Amino acid sequence: MRKFMLFIGGLIALLVLLANLGPMVLLGLSIWLLYIVFKKFVKSDSAAGKIGWVILGLFILGIALSNIYAVLGIAAAFALFWIMKNWKKEKRETVIPTDDNDPFTNFERQWAELNN
Repeated sequence: MRKFMLFIGGLIALLVLLANLGPMVLLGLSIWLLYIVFKKFVKSDSAAGKIGWVILGLFILGIALSNIYAVLGIAAAFALFWIMKNWKKEKRETVIPTDDNDPFTNFERQWAELNN
């Protein structure tokens, strides 16, 4: 049942990731362009140049904000990574010795409690 639920969760995460792939690319591109515009704004000496870079930066910021829901795609990618990481994880059942004459029985019991 655990693997089935992981499969369904992974399928949903994959569909959300694929649906948001385009906005994720546009969000990344607009953040990169905002960085370039900021660098050019800082290097610009004239007031007209600074005003031009600010107008261009606001236009690109509008594009970035319109694609902010691409964060759902990033969260889906993280969920898909987590599901794939936990897919092979098996529950380990520990065998606790029941021999009371063994001096290490208490240690084995405490070690098993720490690992679970």
